[in-house]
Amino acid sequence: MKQLNISIKHNLVIGLLIGLWLFIFAFIIKPFDDGTINFQAWFLISSGFSAVAFLCYGLLAFIQKSLYERIGKWNVSLEITAIFLFHLMYLIGIFAFYKSPILKGGYKFSEFFLIIFIKVALILTPVIILARRYLIKLIPVKDDILIFKGENKLDILKINKADLVCISNAQNYVEIFYTENGKLTSKLLRTSLKNVQKDFGFLMQIHRSHLINPIHFKSWRNANTIILTQIELPVSKNYKETLLAL
Repeated sequence: MKQLNISIKHNLVIGLLIGLWLFIFAFIIKPFDDGTINFQAWFLISSGFSAVAFLCYGLLAFIQKSLYERIGKWNVSLEITAIFLFHLMYLIGIFAFYKSPILKGGYKFSEFFLIIFIKVALILTPVIILARRYLIKLIPVKDDILIFKGENKLDILKINKADLVCISNAQNYVEIFYTENGKLTSKLLRTSLKNVQKDFGFLMQIHRSHLINPIHFKSWRNANTIILTQIELPVSKNYKETLLAL
């Protein structure tokens, strides 16, 4: 897992669903019923377990969002840590609720952990894992944005990757050709073709003076010229084989 949905709204919805699932499980299945707990008590227990789960997952949402924004990455180890942290917070929360004047539970912590919490954790963990994997699918898809910068601080161009057609050398500048509202346009930036190629590895060199975005290749005009979107460029012999592989 290399992504994390940090949307507080999405995570709170998942927290609500987890709480609802816990309420149904506790109220209907009664996993630790000894025959002495009446309807009203079970409703109270189920509601408390559900509410604590929602609050703990909501707190986790804020914690993981802060961590993700600080380190800028996510992996399996962090995912396992996040789930473990939720269980730890949930254990503390429901034990406090269990021992509160509301329930006045009689189990000690070790007994509560073995008799009650383990059962809850076993049915809860798969639900959390599936829910968090589903959250990744809700991450908005963003267009790839390319940012070109020249030597001058004011020399900057921000465009979608799909709009970039090609880049050509222009003495001490490069000319960036891109489509805007269906029309080919260009901008000069004071930098070198070599620097651009180093920063944007997907570009393909077809000539010592030209780089192209392969998705805009249309066809060959002749043995030495290719047609791109709204522009034609020469191809040198040194790069022809690479281009023929497209």
